[in-house]
Amino acid sequence: MHWPSALQPLIIPQSHPERSKLLDLVLTLQKESERLKSRLPTSLADALPRLIRSMNCYYSNLIEGHNTHPVDIERALQQDYSQDQEKRALQREAVAHIEVQSWLDAQLFDRQALFSVALAKEIHSRFIQLLPEALRWVETPDSGERIEVLPGQLRRNDVRIGQHVAPPVQEVPELLARWEKAYAPLSVVEQLLHVAAAHHRWLWIHPFNDGNGRVARLLSHVQFNKLLEAGALWSISRGLARNVDQYKQLLAACDQPRRNDLDGRGHLSQEALIQFTAFILETCALDQVRFMHDLIQPQALSTRIMRWTVE
Repeated sequence: MHWPSALQPLIIPQSHPERSKLLDLVLTLQKESERLKSRLPTSLADALPRLIRSMNCYYSNLIEGHNTHPVDIERALQQDYSQDQEKRALQREAVAHIEVQSWLDAQLFDRQALFSVALAKEIHSRFIQLLPEALRWVETPDSGERIEVLPGQLRRNDVRIGQHVAPPVQEVPELLARWEKAYAPLSVVEQLLHVAAAHHRWLWIHPFNDGNGRVARLLSHVQFNKLLEAGALWSISRGLARNVDQYKQLLAACDQPRRNDLDGRGHLSQEALIQFTAFILETCALDQVRFMHDLIQPQALSTRIMRWTVE
């Protein structure tokens, strides 16, 4: 395989018939996000992002298979950790996620930086450094060898993730350079359109020994929120977790080579990438903005906050 071109397609072609529908979703997302900001009561402007970070952490952990209850997350934020070693480790993982997202939400990024390898490495470094020792090691499925996950460092071995064989370790730097070159220079609208593509292609490269899913979700979170100037008022992780089977199925479909001559001209399936893009824009972005708009209605706010904690 010619690995430098293996990521193609990175960009949805201008000529594709579904592109206009996807752009309509982007424009609707921009309008709905602005509506959410304009109707947010001043009293909630500072408090709500903190709630969103805890919510995002809870759902992101669910995707990882770690069910850390919101009550335990809140206790951990108050330095009240469980005596159970495993539960305590997951609480520390939750705090790590929230601290990294809090840092991201507070930064002023230019558009190019949002799709940079440097930012992804910084997210990974900050997150891994905050994890307990027990969560900083992975085992290779074939040999059972234990490998330490080094903060911000690219993987040092070849890996298989389910049915997906990730690119050889020596190809990773060049593929990451192509990933950044494809998305960083785009316009705001085009970057919003390609958040999903960047998300999948990052996972396909699988740059780190562990933490790739977490980094991809945090990248998508900060990309949407900064490009929309959304004020960290919503996150895609709730949509991903509530539709996790569909999310994983669509990711797996994007891993597949193109099906036929009508499925683009790149190595990977173009139609699968377009379906994943629609899913992210509709289910994991637009629906979540509308959910938050309903959530902030004063007459129902307290009830709705309690509801999400027990979902």
